[in-house]
Amino acid sequence: MDGTLTRCELDFDAIRAEIGMGPTSILEGLDRMHGEARRRAELIIARHEAEAAAACELQPHAHEVIAGLRAAGVPVALMTRNSRRSVETVLTRHGLVFEHIRTREDGEFKPSPRPVLDICRAFGVRPADAWVVGDYRFDLECGRAAGAHTVLMLERGIAPDWADLADHVIRDLRELLTCMASAGCLTSPAARI
Repeated sequence: MDGTLTRCELDFDAIRAEIGMGPTSILEGLDRMHGEARRRAELIIARHEAEAAAACELQPHAHEVIAGLRAAGVPVALMTRNSRRSVETVLTRHGLVFEHIRTREDGEFKPSPRPVLDICRAFGVRPADAWVVGDYRFDLECGRAAGAHTVLMLERGIAPDWADLADHVIRDLRELLTCMASAGCLTSPAARI
């Protein structure tokens, strides 16, 4: 969601600093916490996510791309390490609907391949026919481990050293439709924006 569908407003370094967590992934660090320290950290994360969800803007052309996928008969899922509450805020705020939503409260989360595998099972599609689009290494690791096509959304800046985990690198969401059409995955002319 953040950085792919929306322009990310989460400052992960600030979250880690407020929690008192070292240079680790926040959710993995949270899993190692217990008792009051964990409850405090969960409140800090929830506050940051709520603020980001309330302030976020959509990536340009997000509605067009989702509509293009639907026009081609492609079911669309949202998979995120965010909370369901922050997802609901973003979707309501921007008038978005997905056929399937997978948050961290729904079980294993990225970089585990389980979210992609579960979504594919829900849609009745093979993982090899799925496309995982994300802006971070965990998205690509998740998709690759599941056997899906992987797409790095890199709006600006230089490609990180883990960009080679992506089958495609895009700078604009509309490029996703071009990549999928080139791979023969979109047949409807309405899907080509």
